[in-house]
Amino acid sequence: MIRVYNKTSCMVKPADQTWSGKLALSELDQTGVTVHVPTMYFYRQSPEDWFDVLQTLKSSLSSTLVHFYPLAGRLSSVSGGRLELDCNAAGVQFVEAYADKKLTDLDTFLPSPIYHQLTPSIDYVSAPLEEIPLLVLQVTRFVCGGLSLGLSISHVVADGQSALHFVSEWARISRGESLESPPYLDRKVLRAGDPPRANSRLEHTEFDPPPILIDHSENESEHEKETDVTMLNLTATQVEKLRNKANNSWKSEMSHGFTRYEAITAHIWRTACKVRNHKPEQPTALAICIDVRGKMSPPLPRKYFGNAIINVIATGRSGEIVSKPLGYSSSKIRDAIEKVDDEHVNSVIDFLKGQEDLSKFRDLQPSSNDGHFYGNPNLGVISWLTLPLYGADFGWGKEIHMGPGTHDSDGDSLILHGKDGDGSLVVALCLQVRHMEDFQKVFYQDIDIE
Repeated sequence: MIRVYNKTSCMVKPADQTWSGKLALSELDQTGVTVHVPTMYFYRQSPEDWFDVLQTLKSSLSSTLVHFYPLAGRLSSVSGGRLELDCNAAGVQFVEAYADKKLTDLDTFLPSPIYHQLTPSIDYVSAPLEEIPLLVLQVTRFVCGGLSLGLSISHVVADGQSALHFVSEWARISRGESLESPPYLDRKVLRAGDPPRANSRLEHTEFDPPPILIDHSENESEHEKETDVTMLNLTATQVEKLRNKANNSWKSEMSHGFTRYEAITAHIWRTACKVRNHKPEQPTALAICIDVRGKMSPPLPRKYFGNAIINVIATGRSGEIVSKPLGYSSSKIRDAIEKVDDEHVNSVIDFLKGQEDLSKFRDLQPSSNDGHFYGNPNLGVISWLTLPLYGADFGWGKEIHMGPGTHDSDGDSLILHGKDGDGSLVVALCLQVRHMEDFQKVFYQDIDIE
């Protein structure tokens, strides 16, 4: 067991004066996941002068916050269950710590309980919302000289694209270089603060509670079951096998073949339905996260900083997902994705603007037993394939591993590139312990079944 000790904490504030005031948040900022999202970076060797490492990280962070000043602010509640961002330069939490083991003692870089010691904890229960930093990070030195950097960024302030933009610029400034791409901070491009327009003409069933297991009246019992995490590696050959399998089994009027995401996500969905042993008539839902930056007309600014993502839902019955070919479930995923255009995004915004209370559409707790739990019989598959995940060099080389932090909700999964850039992909999956062994077995077996 690794022990992390001598934790010390300070607030790092912007190096220069920044704009201050209340910043209106868009509806996409304050719905869905609004807790802090952790990511982990591991580095094999840092410079011998640990004091210099810490000072470089703090000073470069302070300089970077001048440009990304919303991260140094605080949230506050306003009427209608809504949130706003107070750009008050209160700062971000910087924790330094030490581990009594080597990096090699981790055995694996899978998200595990040790990650809770490598990222700062956040008190959502007793701490006032106005006092919770929007960015908390921890730098931990291992006895081998390696280090980990654990960052948790409030999803209210930044989605994955924005968070990684910040990390990239912070690393650049830490190396002594200049800012490359300033963030675009005006959220009015997503009508933040504007009054609602006419009622949406589109239905938005994605905000309805997802299905629960047949013969169950609630999902709390499923939510409480023990989960485990695994990383499933797919070679470039296996990825193409899945795409070909989906395309060859569903030759409908498609303008182009299924993408890697569509085929792999369909494979994950089918495998989960199989190993969860659903009844054939069991309804099941798949949550798909869409980056809308390029879906809007005109497109959002390239470095828009905030949340530019929405969820769409593919639905089916477990029996048909399992019994029909891979192309069938792939087509359901494509149908859900292809409906997202400028009209759809603005319709989502209109729908949310028309709600009396937005709080019911968000999760301010890291784990919740409400009706929007996406575990059995449902799941969510997020693509990190378009995100600039790797290459965060703060001045002592690129990371040896980057990945999600704590990852402990049943049915939660990510697809990301393999680190070698050879076309391989990785599926990071959290599933109930009782299903995990069967899932891994069926996941690989079914790739080769024609």
